Amino acid sequence: MKIGIPKEVKTREGRVALIPDAAAELVRQGQRVYLQKGAGILSGYADEDYTALGVDILDDAPSLYAESELIVKVKEPLPQEWPLLRPDHLLFSYLHLAAEPALTKALLEIGLTAVAFETVTKNGRLPLLAPMSDIAGRIAVQIGSHLLHMPQGGRGILLGGVPAAERGHVVILGAGVAGGNAALLAAAIGAEVTVFDRSREKLEHMRALGDNVTALHPFKQTIHEAICRADLLIGAVLIPGAKAPHLVSADSVKQMRTGSVIVDISVDQGGCIETTRPTSYENPTFLWEGVVHFGVTNMPGAVPRTASQALSAALLPYILRLCEDGWTKQPDLAAGINVSGGKIRLSSLQNA
Repeated sequence: MKIGIPKEVKTREGRVALIPDAAAELVRQGQRVYLQKGAGILSGYADEDYTALGVDILDDAPSLYAESELIVKVKEPLPQEWPLLRPDHLLFSYLHLAAEPALTKALLEIGLTAVAFETVTKNGRLPLLAPMSDIAGRIAVQIGSHLLHMPQGGRGILLGGVPAAERGHVVILGAGVAGGNAALLAAAIGAEVTVFDRSREKLEHMRALGDNVTALHPFKQTIHEAICRADLLIGAVLIPGAKAPHLVSADSVKQMRTGSVIVDISVDQGGCIETTRPTSYENPTFLWEGVVHFGVTNMPGAVPRTASQALSAALLPYILRLCEDGWTKQPDLAAGINVSGGKIRLSSLQNA
């Protein structure tokens, strides 16, 4: 298999799909691996780190796509990359097609097979989404804490508080991997934390994080009351392959205090807060009714060294299997097929 690793083109996206050690394992297994020149630099990996391990460097994206059969990248292809894709390509990346109708149409017209990291499913879990959800959950608290500082337009709250001062209040929608990591970090710094989820098992796990964590079922009124007194609201709701449901209305956001902060991790799938819209690290925030919103669609791209290492470890076994005949009959990889041969293969995309 000829495997191509392009340089990411999304705004301030520093991740690379495979670090040198992971690429070297593919080479040892008999695969031919190509890297676009400079693709690993922002993650701290020079071209020479790859060539020393048997990876071929190609000068530009057209050369890489032309030479490759399997394209392994981090973020979804942007419009400038669409003309480089062919019907015989196998694309393996994050796609989030439910929130990207134009990309979905383009991939259908090209006719290639696209396997999305976020819908590969094993034993009810999402093994290729989990490492980035780990990071996004923690980043949400770090960024939210910073945006609460007065110079950033926030309320001037230190989330953990200090003696003689109140703690900040963090409300988290969803106690999955991303929400759970957000709760873990928010609790560790001493904030008052309220987490909502439908799963009793997840609520038990959240409650066990500490006495400063309250775990609740997401009744509509209970959520509304919590966010009205939230300093930081984090959206972490996921329905695999589908758009995120709006759990928070614009009317509820209007009742949040001026200088409060919203970080919607679900923005990749359309966001679970009605007032969310996608942003980038070039212009990461916007104000709506006095509430600071952060909706960057590639949050882990801010820590590319960490993210690339974690992602590569998760991806490698699946890439090796994609190089084998009959991979489409393997249930976990088959679940990841979003489009193929000009048709939608993922049921949750049918009405997207």
